[in-house]
Formats: sequence, structure tokens, C-alpha cells
Amino acid sequence: MDQTLTAVEPKPGPEPAERGEADRPASGTDRALERLRAIAARRWFWPAALLLGYLFQVAFRASLVVHRAYPSVHADEDSYLVLARVLAGHSSTEMPVGVVIPGGYPLLLAPAIRFANNSITAYHLIMGINAVLNALVFVLLFAALRRAGLGRPLAYLFGTAAALMPPVVFYSQFVMTETIFPVLLLGWLLCMHGWLSPGTTRARYLYGIGMAATAAYSMATHDRGGVICAITGVVLLAVLVLGWAPRLTAVVSAVVMGAGMGAAKLLASYLESKFDTTPPSQVGNLVFEALFDPEKLPRTLTRVAGELWYFMMSTWGIGAIALAFCLVALFTSRVERPTRLVAFSLLASVVGIALASAAGLGDDPRVDNWVYARYLSSLVPVVTVIGVALLVRAGRRTLLLLTAGGLLLMGALGETVVWYVGRDLKGYVIPWGVPDAMLLGFNWTTLHLVRATEVAVVIAVLFVLFRVAGGRQVIWVLGLGLTALAFLATTVITAEVAKPHYDTRKFAATGFIKDAGIKRTDNLVMDWDNDWGMRMAQPYEVYWGRVWTTDLKGGTTPPAQATVALLRLPTVDPKAPDAPRDPRDPKDPHAVNPADSWKLAPAGWYVDKVSWKDGWVLWRHR
Repeated sequence: MDQTLTAVEPKPGPEPAERGEADRPASGTDRALERLRAIAARRWFWPAALLLGYLFQVAFRASLVVHRAYPSVHADEDSYLVLARVLAGHSSTEMPVGVVIPGGYPLLLAPAIRFANNSITAYHLIMGINAVLNALVFVLLFAALRRAGLGRPLAYLFGTAAALMPPVVFYSQFVMTETIFPVLLLGWLLCMHGWLSPGTTRARYLYGIGMAATAAYSMATHDRGGVICAITGVVLLAVLVLGWAPRLTAVVSAVVMGAGMGAAKLLASYLESKFDTTPPSQVGNLVFEALFDPEKLPRTLTRVAGELWYFMMSTWGIGAIALAFCLVALFTSRVERPTRLVAFSLLASVVGIALASAAGLGDDPRVDNWVYARYLSSLVPVVTVIGVALLVRAGRRTLLLLTAGGLLLMGALGETVVWYVGRDLKGYVIPWGVPDAMLLGFNWTTLHLVRATEVAVVIAVLFVLFRVAGGRQVIWVLGLGLTALAFLATTVITAEVAKPHYDTRKFAATGFIKDAGIKRTDNLVMDWDNDWGMRMAQPYEVYWGRVWTTDLKGGTTPPAQATVALLRLPTVDPKAPDAPRDPRDPKDPHAVNPADSWKLAPAGWYVDKVSWKDGWVLWRHR
């Protein structure tokens, strides 16, 4: 960050010694501080401190998911688990999401499925892998804050705070790409800044290769990676033409990124070959169709505004201040070129990802489709680094102007959504989709967009005014306050959003497998009429066998390998509301015969188990 723009305040010098102070014997506190300084000056101290900080981050994440035993976010988790299953060398099965999605993240999970004997053990191991991977963001945050000009102690403190923020930790509690995407994107921009900054030729080669490799791996991980690779390509082209970095480093970086993208394509082709009846992801086509459809464009742009609003709000306004700085940095030469190019890349990533995801989302009436949190959450560590650097290093006037501009932008984006969507914002909302807004809105069932905005503004203003009034003397207090707030917010959101979401989906996973008595050797075919969550969970929960979904009631012949079939229990006559829920009495005119669930059952199939409570019938082949 350029010092001329941020008007860095000089560190206060030591106070003049009082008369006789030099002759005063050192107190016990002074001697303890001197010992601490001596320890901190040793070469092993900071590597050891970073390792301990990383282990704390891993332990914190693990403590939040220690009891997790099955997927609960359908169909995303189930699909990544199925891909990991195939990459682990197990048999292929049905893809819950219906298309073959990128496999870069499941590739990291495959060892858990390779060595686990059942779905529950594998999921426990995967939660551990998630904790180990996601906690790496702490180490990168420390490095990024050091590059932004903070000393080691402050970089350590604020890095701890940023790594504990809810958008960083929340999604790592599920099998989702947002576990590793924050690490990839922060590493991408950190390497880009190092590559563009003065340094040794060797260092610039390494930074350039790191930038290219993280961009390529992001493409292998999620469709959003295509945006990252496109932006990286633009930066590489600019450097090649204008010579902003050694051109040979740009050539090598381009080759590395090309090779990585080729590897991503090979991985995708391999997975597609394992699911020969399942098409590849069509997200890209859907995005372009929506962007060039005049009727859908207002909806798409409103969703973009909603995602940008949520992104700023979820960082308690810190991200709004950071984005305001990036906008200013684009148009002033007072900011050094590496910082300007990183600012451009960050803004392009934010807008590009928001635009692509807004266009790619379907017409689901859920409120959280207007202000979806997930896709931009991976950039929260990046904007937190910039916001923290501004809090620590910016001059008072600069900080106040950027805060005012950023918070006004956040408010305007939120107001745009309210104006376009109107009363529908009080409609159907899944708390899992907007956890930070639920927290700041003080309501776990309804989205309060205005209230969440107001609380985020209050938090940001309090932090900034405290810094402006107290100067550098209060920076440690700010860091400790931000750490405590992040820890508390993540813990509360886990208890109020993540855990209830997980608990309500137990039966569709492990509960059904146990009640139905699914064996290790069973292959399950399901009728389309079954509960959607049940259908999504089984391709992973039927751990060793295969799963199919087809129109059994319509007469479709089950696959020859199928050993069990799941169909919905016929419903009681809706015209008889007083009929019993468990109508097994043959004398009851509204009695239900489980065999009627599959009137076209082929020879050799018989009713094995019935759940009158949950409304399903399990058939088994002789």
C-alpha cells in the first residue's frame, strides 16, 4: 500500500526520560518484557509462533465439526463426495447434482474415502481435512499483512482475527469448495503482488509461478476459477506488452497456467468418462444466456447488487472500506503499480464472480438468491487484509473519506435490492444461505436487510472512530476487539445456523440407511417421487454400492444390478382427513397396502420394509 495515499502517521518516539529515571532500578515488569523481546528476537520464534497459531486455527475448526457424520447441504456436498469416491478408486454411481462438476477439491478428499471403511468414518476424516486446508489461510494472512506494511506482532494478531471471521470458517464446516477457495484466492493475489514488486529474479519467478498455479487450480476447483484465469491472462498480457515485470517471468507464468488449465481439463474429462450418462457442467452456457437475455438482465443486475451488499456487510463494513480504496487506487498514480494491479484484479474478481453467479442461479423463489453469500465469501480474507492495513497505516482524513465512501456504497447497493425486490425479501429464506445477515439482523428466521446494514455500519464506524481518536496507541485494542468479535460471531453462527441445518437432515442420510437395513453389498434404485433430500444423500451414503434414480412407478425396469428399491408409501385418500396416519387395519376403508407403491414391480421383487412414519417402502430382489 502506497504511503503517499494513506498518509502514514509516524510512530511516536520514546518519551523523554524523567529526572533520575536512568538511575531507577528496572521493575519486574520491565525485566519480563526484556526477556520476551529477547525470545522474540530468536530465529525460531516466529516460525514456531506461526505453527502454533495455525494449529490453533485447525483445532478451532475441528471443534466446530467434531460430531459431523454426514452431508447436509444438498446436492453440493453429495456431489463432491461422489467425485471423491470415484477419484479414490471406488465404483461410480449417480451424480446428485445432475452434471459433472470440477474435481480439484474432491481430489484432496479422495484419501479419506480411499482408506475409510464406511461413510461416517470417511466424513469425519474429510472434516479433518477441511480444517487442515482452511486453516492455511492464517499463514497467508500473516504474509499478506506483512507485505502490506504491518509488523510481525500486528500481522499475527490481525491475521488471527481475519482467519476466524464467519465467512472464512462457516463453509469449511461442509464439503464445499469454499473450504479451500479463500486460500487459493488470497495466495493468488499475494503472489501477483510479489511478482509485480521489485525483488530478486528468482523470487519473481517463484511468485509468478505461484500466481499461475493458484489461478489454474481454482479453475480445476470451481467454475468461478474461469473468472480468475481470465483476469490473470489480462494481467500477464499487460505485463508482456508494457514490461511491468521481467517478460520472461510472464512467459513462464503463462506456460504454467496453461499447463494447469490443461490438467484441469484432463481431470474433467476423466470424471466425465466415469459418468457416461451425465453431462458436463452447463453453468457457463447458462451465464451467457442470462447475461444476453433482456428480460433476465434486471434480475441479474439486482442479484449482483445483492451479492456485493452481502459481501461488504458480512465483513462488518471492513470490505466496503477496502473496495473503496481499490476504486480510488485505479485512478491515482500515488499508489504503486503492483498495488494498483492487485486492486484491479480484486475488483474484477468481485464483479466478475458476482455477475457470473447471479446470472447462473435459477429462478428459485428463495430470498437468499437475491443476496447470496457463498460465492464472494472466498474473497473476504483479501479485503480484510486491505481494510486492516488501512486501519493501521492510513492517515485520519484518508481513513474517514474511504469509510464514508465505502459505507455509502454498501447502503446504496442494499437499497437497490430493497427497491427492486420489495416485500418478497420477507419470503422464503434458508438461514444457511445468509448466516451473517441473520446474525447482524438479530433474527434466525427472517432476513432483515436494513437492520443488518445498520449494524454493520455501526461496527465499522466504531472501529474507525476509535482508531482516529486514539491514534496508534489503540491499534492493539482494535486487533483484540476484532479477534474477539470474529471468534464470537463464528461460534454463534455455528450454533444457530450450521448445527440446526445439519441436525434436521440426519434421517435422509444415516437415519434411512440404518432403518432400511441397507447392506454393504446392496445397490439401490429410487423412484423419482421420493423425498428430494433422500435422493440427494443416498449416492454417498450407499458407500460401496451403486445408486440410480428412475421412474419406477411409470414402469421403467430397474437396473439388473439393483438389489433394493425405494418408493414412496401411497397416501391416504385426501378427502378423508380424519383417516389414521398409520392405516394398516384391513377393515379400514382408507387402509394403505404397501405393495401398491409399485404396482408394476417386475417378478422377483417383494416388500421388505415399510416406514409408516416417514412414508417409504423398501423393496428387495430375491
